[in-house]
Amino acid sequence: MQKDSRIYVAGHNGLVGSAILRRVQIEGYSNLVLRSHKELDLTRQSEVETFFKREKPEYAFLAAAKVGGILANSIYSAQFIYENLMIQSNIIHAAYRAGVKKLLFLGSSCIYPRNCPQPIKEEYLLSGKLEKTNEPYAVAKIAGIRMCQAYNRQYKTCFISAMPTNVYGPEDNFDFETSHVLPALIRKFYEAQQREKSRSTGSANNVVIWGTGASRREFLHVDDLADACLFLMDHYFEDEIINIGTGYDLSIRELAELIRDIVGFKGEIVCDTSKPDGTPQKLLDIGKIREIGWQSKIPLTEGIQKTYEWFRENYQTAVR
Repeated sequence: MQKDSRIYVAGHNGLVGSAILRRVQIEGYSNLVLRSHKELDLTRQSEVETFFKREKPEYAFLAAAKVGGILANSIYSAQFIYENLMIQSNIIHAAYRAGVKKLLFLGSSCIYPRNCPQPIKEEYLLSGKLEKTNEPYAVAKIAGIRMCQAYNRQYKTCFISAMPTNVYGPEDNFDFETSHVLPALIRKFYEAQQREKSRSTGSANNVVIWGTGASRREFLHVDDLADACLFLMDHYFEDEIINIGTGYDLSIRELAELIRDIVGFKGEIVCDTSKPDGTPQKLLDIGKIREIGWQSKIPLTEGIQKTYEWFRENYQTAVR
C-alpha cells in the first residue's frame, strides 16, 4: 500500500477494526474510508455495493463480524451464521466488482476441527468435526475463506485470509452474555475485588469459571493483530490461509489465576463443571507467518495488565 492509497476498514468501531485503524494512522495512511453501522448496514447487499461503487477503495480490511464466547454462540446461533455470512459475502463481492486491489479477510481459529493435532497447522482446515459450541460462527468464517479463494481463482483477485487466535485488549467487550473468556474474567475478578473491599468482615468471596478450567487457549493482543494485518497486506499474496498467533497457550485455570493476581483479588477460583469447556486446546502453528518475517511482541501478562487498567478506568462505560 502507498501512503495515499484509499483504504477501507470494515468494522472500524470494533475491537479489531479500531486497532487496525489506529495502526494505519500511526503508519501515516490518511486516505481512509470509514462508515459506522448507522451509516452503512453491511448485511444489506445494495447498500454495500453502492458504497464500494461510490467510494472505490483500493484496499480493504474485512474486520467486521458478529463475535462472542460460548454463551453468546449458543444464544444467538442464527444471528452468528446469518450476519457473518451476509457481511463477508456482500463485502467480498462488492470489492471484486469495484476492482479492489487487495482485501484481507479475518477469520478465526474457531474454523479448525475440535480435535486437531496441536499446534494447529493451516492444512488442518476441514479435516474433522467442528466444536459444537461455536459451529455456526465457524461455518460462516469457513465460507468466507472459500469465497475469497474462489474469487481469486475465477476473477484473479488478491483476497487473502488470516486466522487469528483469541484476541483481547483495551475496548474489548466485557458483557458477561456476549464476551469472550478473557475480558469476562477481568470483569469477574474486578467486581469480586470491589465486593471484597466493601465487606465489613473483610472475608473473601469466590469467582466462578466455566468448565473444568483444563481447556487450553492462546491469546493475542489486538495491537499485535493489527500489526500483523498491515504486515500481511504488504508481504503476503498467497491463496492459502495463514495463522496469526503467539505460539504460547495456557489453561483457562492458569489464565484465571494470572488475572486474579493482576487484579489483586484474594478469593478462591471455583470451577462450574456443569458448564462446557469448549474445544480442549487451540494453539496455532505460526511457522508460516514467522517464515515471512512477523512475530508478536506483547507478552500476555503485560497485555492483560494494560487491558485491566483500561477496564478499571472505563468501568462505567465498559459494562453498559
